[in-house]
Amino acid sequence: MASILKFFLPKDRVFYTLFESASGNLEKIARKLVMVVNEPDYNKRAVIIKEMEDLEHQNDLLTHTIFLELGKNFITPFDREDIHSLATALDDIADYIYAAGKKINFYKIDPTVDSGIQKTADAIEQAVLAVNQAVIELRNLKNTQKIVECVIKINSIENSADDLFDLSIEKLFDSDVDAKELIKKREIYQVMETVTDKCEDAGNVIESIVVKYA
Repeated sequence: MASILKFFLPKDRVFYTLFESASGNLEKIARKLVMVVNEPDYNKRAVIIKEMEDLEHQNDLLTHTIFLELGKNFITPFDREDIHSLATALDDIADYIYAAGKKINFYKIDPTVDSGIQKTADAIEQAVLAVNQAVIELRNLKNTQKIVECVIKINSIENSADDLFDLSIEKLFDSDVDAKELIKKREIYQVMETVTDKCEDAGNVIESIVVKYA
């Protein structure tokens, strides 16, 4: 009977380790984005953006591994649907952070003269820090208060990012930039604001797990 149970139990709680690796990577990518928006030199930004791309690819591999483990493990630490949703949300965060950095150089925008871009990058970093902390706490669902605090913080940052997006768009349309520049910056604002939406999605999944299992 012991050997049969061992067969069904997840090996070394692999999902927690994979999720923590993915969310830890998000912190690194978010810090790189902050570096990008504070770097006036195009070529130096390009080097940082390449580092972001490598980290984003690492998260793609982690997401793929999580899905493979779902197929191999009969018993999981929480609902398979929640595992799939959380893996997808974390992957989306990485994708959009990298996309934000890439678009800044693709459109040849100097982010150091745009306070909206810089403030949103800071908000993204703070939201990602909260996501990572919440993911780490999933190993011990007895400490639900800390997870709830992280989720509340993520939601608060997302609301602030929405306001920042609106203010940035308003300021952009009140400026005298040409139509091409307006379209470029508006797209960058949208991609960056979407990052905080994806952080909120991850927070919602984590909150759902807490409600079910705490």
